[in-house]
This record gives sequence, C-alpha cells and structure tokens, in this order.
Amino acid sequence: MSEVVFYEYWRSSAAYRVRIALNLKGVAYRSMQLDLTKGDQSNADYLALNPQGLVPALAIDGLLLTQSLAIIDYLDARHKEPPMVSADPASRSRTLAQALLIAADIHPINNLRVLNYLRSEMGQGEDAISAWYRHWIAEGFAALELQAPASGLFGRSSPNMADVCLVPQMANARRFDTPLEAYPRLVAIDAALRALPAFAAAAPEAVKN
Repeated sequence: MSEVVFYEYWRSSAAYRVRIALNLKGVAYRSMQLDLTKGDQSNADYLALNPQGLVPALAIDGLLLTQSLAIIDYLDARHKEPPMVSADPASRSRTLAQALLIAADIHPINNLRVLNYLRSEMGQGEDAISAWYRHWIAEGFAALELQAPASGLFGRSSPNMADVCLVPQMANARRFDTPLEAYPRLVAIDAALRALPAFAAAAPEAVKN
C-alpha cells in the first residue's frame, strides 16, 4: 500500500476536520505542513498537485483528493467505521446540512484569505476584522444550537460529520474570543468530543511543528 500523505496547515480548521476523520477511521498518514502565512500553498510543486492552492489535500490510493468534506466522504466510503453519515436518507441529509452550515456558511467567509483581503484590500483594522469573524460565527452557531441534541453528540453515541466540523469551528470561536454562553448545547458537545483520543490527537496544539 502506498503511503498516505496529508497536505495541511496545523491551524487550518478544514485540515483539522480531516485529521479528526483520519484518526477516527484509523488511517495512518504522513503530515506535510504548508505554512499558509508564508505562502507555501502557492509554491509550484504544490500547485502542480492542487491547482486551487488550498489545504487540505490528501494523497491516498493513487489519488489526490481536495476539499475537506469531499475527503471525509471518500474516507467514509472506504472505511465504514465509525460512519460519518447515516444510511437513512433523512438522517444523512440532516447531518450533511449541519456540517455544511459550518463548512459552507461560517468557515469560507472567515478563512485566512478572506481576513487578509479585509486587511490589505479593504483597509480594515484588527478590531473590525475580529468583529466580522465573531458576527458570522454567532449567525451560524445560533441556528446550529437549535438543531443540537439536548444530550449526546450530533451523531448521538458516535461522532458524525457534523461533530467533526463542530470542534474546529469551536476552536476558531475561542481563538477570536467569541462569547459562547448562548450555545450551551454546542459547548457541551464540543467538550465531550475534545475528550476523545481521536479529537485530542488532531488538535492544532497537538500537531503544531
């Protein structure tokens, strides 16, 4: 079997999601760190692999996979346990919607390249950028809190794709001093998940070089 290589940045929340999934699925890999703050993602060698020049990317089974949820979907198809989505169509749709609320609605407008654009092209200061960040997290978390179970995880007894997406976004929220008192269910789920070995080993502080 060829080596699995994961192209990532330790602080990237999209990469964080995939690290969690790789750990949950028991897939061994070699981490290839690309420092987004230094523009490593734009070097010619990486662009030859991934023309979009984003992280994460996963070299596995002779393929180069991109986009975090697409990578997780591939891992879920190849390694059945624990399942990231239910086989029941209604439950599957609900989980995907919850995961996408984070991965498609909150995260894209708060990622590094957007914040850098606000800073460099729009002339915004750090206070305004932080306020922007917290606003979009609050918008998304308010809706997700209403969908969260009163007890247990989004995946009930086992983490699912929504859980995998939640923990990195909660880390981002804490990093930008986002008040979390209005989201007690999300806070409880996040705490329970971070206590699991697969999540703890994927945390940015655990993988930072």
